[in-house]
Amino acid sequence: MYFSKTLNRFGDEIFAALNEKRFEREGKGLPCYNLSVGTPDFLTPPHVKQALIDAAQDQDNWKYSLRDMPELKQAVCDYYERRFGVAGITPDMVQSCNGTQEGMGHLAMCLADEGDTVILPTPCYPLFISAANICGAEPYYYPLCAENNFLLRVSDIPEEVARKARFIIVSFPSNPVGSTGTAEVYREVIEWAKKYDVIVIHDNAYSDIIFDGAVGGSFLQYPGAAEVGVEFFSLSKSFNVTGARISFLVGNPQIVGAFRKLRSHIDFGMFAAVQKAAIACLTGPLESVKDQCKMYEERRDALCGGFRAVGWDIPDSHGTMFVWAKIPEKYRSSMEFCLELIEKAGFICTPGSSFGPLGEGYVRMALVLPPEKMAEAVASVKASGMLD
Repeated sequence: MYFSKTLNRFGDEIFAALNEKRFEREGKGLPCYNLSVGTPDFLTPPHVKQALIDAAQDQDNWKYSLRDMPELKQAVCDYYERRFGVAGITPDMVQSCNGTQEGMGHLAMCLADEGDTVILPTPCYPLFISAANICGAEPYYYPLCAENNFLLRVSDIPEEVARKARFIIVSFPSNPVGSTGTAEVYREVIEWAKKYDVIVIHDNAYSDIIFDGAVGGSFLQYPGAAEVGVEFFSLSKSFNVTGARISFLVGNPQIVGAFRKLRSHIDFGMFAAVQKAAIACLTGPLESVKDQCKMYEERRDALCGGFRAVGWDIPDSHGTMFVWAKIPEKYRSSMEFCLELIEKAGFICTPGSSFGPLGEGYVRMALVLPPEKMAEAVASVKASGMLD
């Protein structure tokens, strides 16, 4: 058998190895505190479930969808004005996709060719690296480091890189590092993109999970953003519909049109009943989204504050459902530390080495347990002696 060279660009999926250790521990009846995967454990709003149930009763909705319903696109346009204060989003600036994971890979195929330069953050969500691999592009990494509050500084990108880059991926609030974007950062990247004719792709999965009184926004609320870029907007984390895979590409109509053209050749459209559920998310009440954010913040406080109290100096995350923590100095690698955490404390997190060149030396923890369970997890790590 022959397999394509493209497949060789991808490493092994790290979560598979972690899950094997988890299953082994659970098989022995030992406790596990699984903070490795960012799967929300909150309930999907009842009105969203009901919209899906009602739509599934209509036989016509079980046919190929072939396109986004006009009312779905309009709901996205209206939501951007209601939630982000962004007027002027029109239906031709909106296209659904089956989750940002898939959408990012397809968009990269639209924008870059083999050997082209693309600009990615590091550390970053592994999907960004995979998107570059899919189209055969060469990544240039800009650093997100503690010294700069894990923010982008486009002025540090060499001019020779900027002049040949096809696109830059920006993501705030940022997975895995938990930093949130500032107006200054967004304005600078828009002006930089105009100067060098680089497309901006903003991943906006966590705008509703942002802490300490801050309010999440959209890249598209800044002047000139739609001239140079697009944003992936997801319902997954805000409304707890991760399995339904509901995301949208929103922004520059030419870029969205290219994305739509590619998708028309590989997809028959989002299941109509899921589209109805998406409309219910976009047009319904948002109180549960705000309440949920407060609960994520309580979990963050229990985890980060708990570890600081027992000697592991973990700074508070400012946004996302993740915490980014530097490993104790006595450990040689993040994977070594993670494996020992599972073995000695039943505590499962993700090694920073999975998140690009600057990820080593850190671990990522997901805020997927209630505060009392977070306290138990902290106590288990403390009792293991690994922090001594």
